[in-house]
Amino acid sequence: MLLTKLLKKFLNKNRSYSKELLKSVGELETRLGYSFKEKNLLIQALKHRSYISVKSEERNSSNERLEFLGDSVLSFLVSKHLYKSFSDQPEGELSKMRSILVSGDNLCGIARKLNLGKYILVSEYEDRSGGREKDSILEDCMEAVIGAVYLDGGVIKAQKMIKDIFLDNCETVLSEKKNSNYKSELLELVQSHGIEPPTYEIAKEEGPEHDKIFTVNVIIKGKIIAEGKANSKKRAEQVASSNALNRINSDKKFFR
Repeated sequence: MLLTKLLKKFLNKNRSYSKELLKSVGELETRLGYSFKEKNLLIQALKHRSYISVKSEERNSSNERLEFLGDSVLSFLVSKHLYKSFSDQPEGELSKMRSILVSGDNLCGIARKLNLGKYILVSEYEDRSGGREKDSILEDCMEAVIGAVYLDGGVIKAQKMIKDIFLDNCETVLSEKKNSNYKSELLELVQSHGIEPPTYEIAKEEGPEHDKIFTVNVIIKGKIIAEGKANSKKRAEQVASSNALNRINSDKKFFR
């Protein structure tokens, strides 16, 4: 409790914010299912470092410290949930499950469902370059929001929010992720035949910054084997890997 109070005292300062910003905060609170007592905490969780640099604010007023805290809170509460919910699973399996649920891909997916990018405070330059939809910024901001909820409402409120937005369909997420890591599957298959690991290259980027479509080629033995298209590089690599597996599995002479 003492640590929580000290962190809140450090992070919060009495400030006046525009009605427009407070309205946005209210919208996000509705999406999160949690109303902040200290609005400053949520606003700070939304501040990307590019924003505070142009506003000449102190470096510690960005969301980076809250991100650090939120990362640990998320990991702890997800671990607790898995420990209680999957009593038949060994430590190794629980670790794999946790890795999937707290992964950057999952964080970004949840952030996009919440439309978090709309509320992130970034510099004009970062905004023009599509910063609100960058995976790294969404992931960091999502963790910062979790840290803010923990400081504002304590572990019980943070646990409820994480349960509602992260764990409501965790078994489905775990099942899909376990069965869709085509990149790892392709790597194992290729290496089992004594061939160098596949490499990936971006062949094309199409569309506006905030809604780009990436085309990625997967290369094996120096040749393009397949391509994949998606709205992120990581997903495009997975699609390309899936297509490569389909091609390899249909060609019995591929490794000869």
